[in-house]
Amino acid sequence: MPRWVRRGDAAAARAGHRRRTGPGVDRFWRWLSGFADDGVLWSTIAGVVAVTGKPRAAVRGIASLLVASLLANVIGKQLFGGQRPLLADVPVGRRLAKQPHTPSFPSGHSASAAAFVTGVGIESPKTGAAIAPLALGVAYSRLHTGAHWLSDVIGGLALGTGVALLGGRLVPPRPRDETAARGGADRRLPASPDGEGAFIVVNRSSGTSVVRPDPARMLAERLPRAELHLLEGGDPGEAVRVALARADPPPILGVCGGDGSVAAVAHEARLAGLPLLVVPSGTFNHFAKAAGASPASAAVDALQRGEGVRVDVAELSFDDDDPITVLNTASVGVYPEFVTERERHERRWGKWLAGLMAARVLRDSEPVTIVIGGRRANVWTLFVGVGANDPDIAAPLGRRRLDGGVLDVRVLHADTRARAVASLAFGRRTSGILRGLGMVPRRIESFTTTSLEVIVKPREDQPPGFAHDGEVATATAAAAAAAHGNRGYRTAITIEPGALDVYRPAVAHATR
Repeated sequence: MPRWVRRGDAAAARAGHRRRTGPGVDRFWRWLSGFADDGVLWSTIAGVVAVTGKPRAAVRGIASLLVASLLANVIGKQLFGGQRPLLADVPVGRRLAKQPHTPSFPSGHSASAAAFVTGVGIESPKTGAAIAPLALGVAYSRLHTGAHWLSDVIGGLALGTGVALLGGRLVPPRPRDETAARGGADRRLPASPDGEGAFIVVNRSSGTSVVRPDPARMLAERLPRAELHLLEGGDPGEAVRVALARADPPPILGVCGGDGSVAAVAHEARLAGLPLLVVPSGTFNHFAKAAGASPASAAVDALQRGEGVRVDVAELSFDDDDPITVLNTASVGVYPEFVTERERHERRWGKWLAGLMAARVLRDSEPVTIVIGGRRANVWTLFVGVGANDPDIAAPLGRRRLDGGVLDVRVLHADTRARAVASLAFGRRTSGILRGLGMVPRRIESFTTTSLEVIVKPREDQPPGFAHDGEVATATAAAAAAAHGNRGYRTAITIEPGALDVYRPAVAHATR
C-alpha cells in the first residue's frame, strides 16, 4: 500500500481503539463479526428473503457473495497480502476469540457483505435497503475488533459492490412478476359499478410495513355505495359472519388486506356461496397476485364489470375440527416458527425488519418429526401448496396454477442446518451447481396428491405450529395435541377443485 494509505490506516486504528466502549457493545460487535464467518449470516438472511417471497433476490445475493468471496480470499489476498493490525494494539475486550491468520487486504467479510446486499438490492431494492445497515455493521465490526485496517474494509466493500453490479449487467434482473397464475375458468359474476351490495372488510393492520396509497380511500371513491367495514386487528371472518346473519345479507363479499385476512373471508364466501373481491393490501399478497387481482385498481375494475375466475382451494383440518380454507400453502417446521417469531416483533418494527430479527429461528431451530403417508421422517419443513407450483423451489409460497385439482407437496428432510437454510433460497437448477460446494441438501422430496394426512409429533412436549397462508395455528395445534395426551396431532389437507369465485379482470382487459 502507498505510504499515505498506511498512515491513514494507522491513524484510523489509533482513533478507534482510543474510543471507550462498554463490554456489551464490544460483545455485540464480536458476535456480529463471528456470525458473518463463512457466510453463515448471509445464508440465514437469504433463507429469510426467500421465504418472504423473494427467491430470485436471495439467489442473486448468494451468487454475488460466492464470486466476491472467491476473488477476495483466493485471489486478492494472494496478490496484495499485507499484515493485519497488531493484536497488542487492540483493547482486550474487543479481540476475537479466533484470530484470523490470512493476509489482510481485502476484507473478505466486507466483500461478502457488500456483494450480498447489492445483489439482493438489484432484484429487490426495498429488501436491499433494509439489510444494507447490517452489511455496514459487519464491515465496521472488522475495524472494531481489530481484524482489519480501514483500507482493507474499503477495498472489500468496493470489490463486493463491483462484483454484484457487474453481475447485474451480465445477467439483468427480471422484471417483477405480477402475472396471474395459469388456469382457472373465467366466470360472469354479479357486476357492481358503484359498489352496491358489496360488504368489504378493510383490515387496517395489514401491510403496515409497506408504503403505499391507502386502498380504503380508493375504495370509497370508486365504490361509494359499498359497505366498508374497517377492522383494527380483529377477526375478518367474524365481521363477515355478523354481516351474513343480518336480515339483508350482502350478495358480494370483499376483503382488503393480506393473505391471512383474504383466506379468512374466502372461507366465509365459500360457505355462503358468494363471490369474493380481493383488494391487495398486505406485505406480500401472494393470492391476489396469483388470482390476477393485483394491483388494487384491477380488482375494482373486475367488480365493476362483473368479471371473475373460478379457483381451487384446499381444506385443512385438525383431527375432526371444522376445516380451514387454504388459498396458497400450509406448512410445518422452520417456516411456521419463523412466522411466529416475526409476529412477536412485527407491531413494533414492521414486517421487513421483524423478518430479519426472526432470522435466528432459521439458525437455531431443530427438525420436526412427522408421519406422512405412513412414513416417519425428521424434516426441516413440509410445504403443501395449493395447485401445481414452480418445480425449482423448496418453499412454494406463490401459486402457479389456479386449477388442476392437486396439492403440491415439498418435504425438506433433515440435513445440516446450513444446508437447510440455503435450500430455502435455492431451487433445483441453482442447487445443481451449489450442491458440489455442500451448500444445499440432497433430500428434497416432491410429489402431487389430492389429499394428505400428516401426524406432527411433539418436540420437548410442545407441538410445532401449523401455518396456513402466513398465519400460524399454534393454539389449534396445541389443543389437538392435548386431546391426544400431547403425543402429537393429526392434520388432513384436501384439494377442493373450483370451490371459490374471485373477481379478476378478464384476459382481454388484463393484457391491454
